[in-house]
Amino acid sequence: MRIPQVIFTVGLAILALLLLSPRRHPYAYNTSAEARIQGVVQEVQEFYCPVTGETGTHLKVATEKGTLQVHVAPSRFLSGKQWQFVKGDRVEIIGAPISVQGRQGLVARIVRDGSEVVAVRQENGKPLWVE
Repeated sequence: MRIPQVIFTVGLAILALLLLSPRRHPYAYNTSAEARIQGVVQEVQEFYCPVTGETGTHLKVATEKGTLQVHVAPSRFLSGKQWQFVKGDRVEIIGAPISVQGRQGLVARIVRDGSEVVAVRQENGKPLWVE
């Protein structure tokens, strides 16, 4: 009779630890790894993005180190602000490195396109499209 009580108590303790421990989304923005890149937009793509969980705008940016996939923001957020990117744009991006499905990329926080600055995340990495 004592063993079931011990098992139950241990199970409750484990459950409490799991529920109270902070969870990090696998694609969370890592502020400590933030980087700055410069390059030319090779392609603008819109597709379902596991980073945001919805259709997002992505840029393939040619840098001096190669081509990089940049996860910008949900398409609805950018179109609501009337922001758009086109092939050939020279951009500077501040963002955090990410690996999605084995491919290296960057989650954007700020995109500079000429004189226009597009902020899509706060300094702490929180998306501006989330209330």
